[in-house]
Amino acid sequence: MSRRITSALVLAAAVLAGGVANADLSRTVISAFSGQLVVTKDELPEGKNDKETIAKIKAVQLKEVVGAEVSSDNTAWHFHYTAFLTKGGNSSLQLEFLREGGALAANKRLEDVDPKRGVLSGDINIDEDEGLAKGKTYTVQLLAGTSTVVAKTTLTMK
Repeated sequence: MSRRITSALVLAAAVLAGGVANADLSRTVISAFSGQLVVTKDELPEGKNDKETIAKIKAVQLKEVVGAEVSSDNTAWHFHYTAFLTKGGNSSLQLEFLREGGALAANKRLEDVDPKRGVLSGDINIDEDEGLAKGKTYTVQLLAGTSTVVAKTTLTMK
């Protein structure tokens, strides 16, 4: 294989890798975020060591998500999540957005989850038509079954 093709393949692999793959997260990093649903704009950043990786993740973790107006009466939000699960074993999970007081505002079903994974990541698209309201703060929790919370966070929709 020519040097130019090899260089192109290495570059393509680096671009596709982008952030940290879940398999690359150490037990120390996973333990530091156990039970948390980390919301970010993109995939998680990687540091030179565990301490730096934890600091970088905390630095990019969002508490507010800014939406985009899709019509005069509807705002939509897009974000990346990484869930550091307290318990595995489920191939289907429920992402719930709870209003202050615990009332359900919106939910998303996550299907085809690898039940052996302790860390789950993906992208969420949700809008006001699904029950959220601009300017409101929600407890966002990931449920296994009907009542077992395996990860959660608080998030304000701007």
